[in-house]
Amino acid sequence: MAKARKVKNLVFTLPNKVGLLAEVSGVLAKAKINIDALCAYEMEDKAIFMLAASSPLRATKALTPLGAEIKEEEAVAVDMPNRPGELEKVAQKLADAGININLIYGTTGTGKTSTCFLKTADNKKAIRLINK
Repeated sequence: MAKARKVKNLVFTLPNKVGLLAEVSGVLAKAKINIDALCAYEMEDKAIFMLAASSPLRATKALTPLGAEIKEEEAVAVDMPNRPGELEKVAQKLADAGININLIYGTTGTGKTSTCFLKTADNKKAIRLINK
């Protein structure tokens, strides 16, 4: 059964360059901040990051010297069994309630649990529905 919780998602952009991911992850490692989830991609020579961290406040302080303007957004972390059909169940609950999923990223790994990070049109309602 899926379990949802509110989390902070950090969103920031930096000029893209070789080694940028090593630099970003190195800054966080030195500050002893764990990366819970990460999505990054290039668009028009910029690197766009979405990051869930063990300490969003400390991550913001650590990353700011890189020149990143960091926006903190509310998101929903959904932990669910790592087996076929579990994400479909969550997505269908939200669709049936008319809640649009604006953003999703996550990981399954090889363990028994997978975690997805969502930004929806109504995060509070999405958490209630998923946890029902």
